[in-house]
Parts: sequence; C-alpha cells; structure tokens
Amino acid sequence: MLLALRNVSKTYRAPDGGDAVDVLRHVSLEIAAGESVAIVGPSGSGKSTALNLIGALDRADSGEVIVDGRDVEKLNEEDLAAYRNTTVGFIFQLHHLLPQCTILENVLVPTLAAPKRDHAALSARAESLLDSVGLKHRLHHRPGELSGGERQRVAVARALINQPKLLLADEPTGALDRTNAARLADLLTELNRTQGVTLLMVTHALDLAQRMQRVFELIDGQLVEAKR
Repeated sequence: MLLALRNVSKTYRAPDGGDAVDVLRHVSLEIAAGESVAIVGPSGSGKSTALNLIGALDRADSGEVIVDGRDVEKLNEEDLAAYRNTTVGFIFQLHHLLPQCTILENVLVPTLAAPKRDHAALSARAESLLDSVGLKHRLHHRPGELSGGERQRVAVARALINQPKLLLADEPTGALDRTNAARLADLLTELNRTQGVTLLMVTHALDLAQRMQRVFELIDGQLVEAKR
C-alpha cells in the first residue's frame, strides 16, 4: 500500500472566535502503488485539505498519514522538505511557473534542492519529460509564450522531474477550456499507465474523475467510495 489515511481529522478554527469547522472527520483511505484515484465534492468540502495533508503542506489534528511506509505527521522539517521534493509531485490549478525562466529551466527547478546531482542526466530527463507532454519544441520558450494548456503540461513535467511515487493533482483542469482540459486528462491517465506513478486527484469535473480507477466523494467530512 503506497498511501494510507487512518482516522484523519482536521478542524479549522474561526478567526473571529466563531464555531470551528470540522473539514475532515476520521477519514480513512488506502491507495495501492500505480492506482489512479479521484476525490470529488463541492467547494469547501475539504478536498484540497485532504491533498494538502498528504502532501505535507498542512498537518492533521489527529490520525495517521502513511506514504511509502512513513508517517508523514512524524517527519521533522528536514525530512518533510525532502518528502515534498521527491516522494510526492504537485500539480495545482494554477501552474506557478517562473515567468523569467525558460520551460526547461522551470522543469528543473525542483532539482535545485540537491546541487550534487548529475545535471546532465537531469537535463536529459527534463527534455524527455517535455517530449512526453508534447513540448520538446518549446524548451527555450518562456511561459508567457505558451498557451494555458501548454503551461499546465509544463507543470506536469515539473512535478515528475524527481520521479515521485505519488502525483497529487488539485483541480488540474480548473483553469483550462474544455479542449485543453481533455488533453490534460489524456496526458495524466497516460502517464499513470506508462510510468506507473500513483495519481490522486481532486476535481469538480465528474467526467475527469470517471477516468480514474476509483472515485470517492467527500460528504460531511467523510469519504464515500462511488459506485461505478
């Protein structure tokens, strides 16, 4: 089992002293290596919160978040930084590319945390990833010269540069038109199939969710697996 959530809860306190909001209530989930899973639910239901806990961008109030045999909640800051950089890859609704850098340089940004690595090999991998997402001809362009769909494909390549075991996608098609959303969905499912990277996605797009092997709905702070 690559990922296991065990009785995970998360509550947000109201800044004005109002009632606290129980976003996640004793959530449990298991995902095997190589699986593709979607979490759906209305805005504010806690989908992104669940992803942030798994990605160690936030901490649970209680429960365990086990990824690749390690309890993420118990990692120290140094180990957390390494975990975020190598074990998981992130794709967000907004690409967050650096406008002053070329596409190739953007893909290589996550590798800068390990300066002793083989730069030639990393550059070759970055070029290969950009080729796999259909952007080999754009290596030396900057983000402003690309379409929205192309920029999001660069973000996918960047998320994969350090060969993560788990790819976390938070509304990856939310800022794209229908055509580019479909193309990105094709890309993510193909990468899941060919590279074996485990894919966990939160999305409002039910057609995209249905392309995953399993679909869960977040209802009143709890996950319920959807019947297929």
